[in-house]
Amino acid sequence: MKEKKENESLHEKALREEQGRRQGRDEKLQKPFHFADRLGEQVRRKKSAICVGLDPRLEQIPGFIKDKMLGKYRNALTAAAESILEFNKGIIDAVADLVPVVKPQIAFYEQFGFEGIRAFQETLWYARDKGLMTIADAKRNDIGSTADAYARAFLGKVELFGKEVFSFDADAVTVTPYLGWDGIKPFMEQARKHGKGIFILVKTSNPSSRDLQDLQMKDGNAVYEIMARYLESWGADDIGESGFSFVGAVVGATFPVQAKKLRKLMPQNIFLVPGYGAQGGTAKDVQCCFKADRTGAIVNSSRGIIFAWEDSDVFTEKEYAMAARAATINMKKELETVK
Repeated sequence: MKEKKENESLHEKALREEQGRRQGRDEKLQKPFHFADRLGEQVRRKKSAICVGLDPRLEQIPGFIKDKMLGKYRNALTAAAESILEFNKGIIDAVADLVPVVKPQIAFYEQFGFEGIRAFQETLWYARDKGLMTIADAKRNDIGSTADAYARAFLGKVELFGKEVFSFDADAVTVTPYLGWDGIKPFMEQARKHGKGIFILVKTSNPSSRDLQDLQMKDGNAVYEIMARYLESWGADDIGESGFSFVGAVVGATFPVQAKKLRKLMPQNIFLVPGYGAQGGTAKDVQCCFKADRTGAIVNSSRGIIFAWEDSDVFTEKEYAMAARAATINMKKELETVK
């Protein structure tokens, strides 16, 4: 009973705080409202195209955080969620003035059930409060009412006892395209309605992506090129003042040759570029993802930033946030040195 009350009080407190913070938020979103314009403004203001991936592995979270939470909460799942949340807050505080956007990968949260989802949601809220945009890396898709439910969960509003309210309320979500237009349309509808964005998988950073995405069709085009043409057409009728659509593409840093082709095929789509750093992608590899004016892409780094303290001779585990900040500054310099 005590554990139940403990968990309820944590969530209720977070909900009350979030309701208070949301007052007036809709008005703020109107200037500008279009997702690509909002992201572009953040990139210009921060002078950075870095996206920090918040992929917290419990075993790698500093021991002093976990010890603190295990001593405070009897429920192990609650302790895990609170460890993740405190760790994320430290990272967010450290990089908020350096980067435009963060990207929590939901798998690292939902493995801990309800408590993990709570940590995911509160991470999104906290990042927004610190002036960051958020991408929910959920890679969702389905058709019909199921796809619509996914889209409302991450981007739009859900009907709740006669009222419509935001749920996760991320600025964007990653989407898989395998089900075709039926699976994309609901996400686009919610994104357009609420000034949000979607990033559709086109050429992913994992080695085995070649098995399917690089297959050559009879017309000579690879599957990823065909996907790119679909994506470009889906977002072509809603271009912001920045010159970009709210429909973006996930294009891995580990395949620069393909990325160069895709930049030509999708000149008005923002690239979300995973695979930098720990997966092998370099600053040179990602240059082709940008347009000539250095716009049109955000480059994600997860492990290389949030766990930078592990490979550091300077920072201790209690200075993990400082290590993350230093790694972000170093990544920014790396991206700037290669033109």
